[in-house]
Amino acid sequence: MVFPAFRPRSGAFTVPRLMARPAILLAVLLGVPLGVLLGGCSFDLGSWGAGNDKPKQAATEKPTGSVSTQNVSDSKEHATRGQEFARSFKTEQALAEFEQALGLDPYNTQALYGRGLIYQGQNQHQQAIEDFTAASGLAPQRVEPLLARANSYLALNKAKEATADLDEAVQADPNSAQAWTVRGEAYERLGDKSKAAASYSRAVALRPRDDAARSGLARTGG
Repeated sequence: MVFPAFRPRSGAFTVPRLMARPAILLAVLLGVPLGVLLGGCSFDLGSWGAGNDKPKQAATEKPTGSVSTQNVSDSKEHATRGQEFARSFKTEQALAEFEQALGLDPYNTQALYGRGLIYQGQNQHQQAIEDFTAASGLAPQRVEPLLARANSYLALNKAKEATADLDEAVQADPNSAQAWTVRGEAYERLGDKSKAAASYSRAVALRPRDDAARSGLARTGG
């Protein structure tokens, strides 16, 4: 299954590039550093581990009992297989593996984030938001789930919620050009040209060839 591209209902600015480029979604799932494609932060999905910390704000229900060591290990294997299926664009099989991983270990951040990306690619944004929220709770101050959730909020025309995530994202990683670009787009939707221009300007400073940021900067008078 090919990930559909999100098309905005209205507005002159471009769609956030993470939403508009399905290859980037798969790259994140497969552990390809985002810096290779975006010139921004590098992110290896495998570096999250299975997630042993309790989430600060989990969208899914907390398990009633403790997760055994064997379940954690089996969950990791399912999450890894999910990534392998995603590599072959077998999203149904990938989703099934992530579901099994989470059935064994609801705190598996790889599976939560991977499933969220699949939901996002299928335009099931509310489900994606729930998984990104859980992943963010398990991995506080990581820019990736915040940025991903912001993109889903923008797809649902919830720019205010998106800006809250993006404000936190650029604090978590001030060198993420992608976060600054999407933040500019979110504030542009809200009509705050000053903050949008400042965000686009920061993105261009970090990544001079960012066409979306450069176009946004021109639109907002930066």
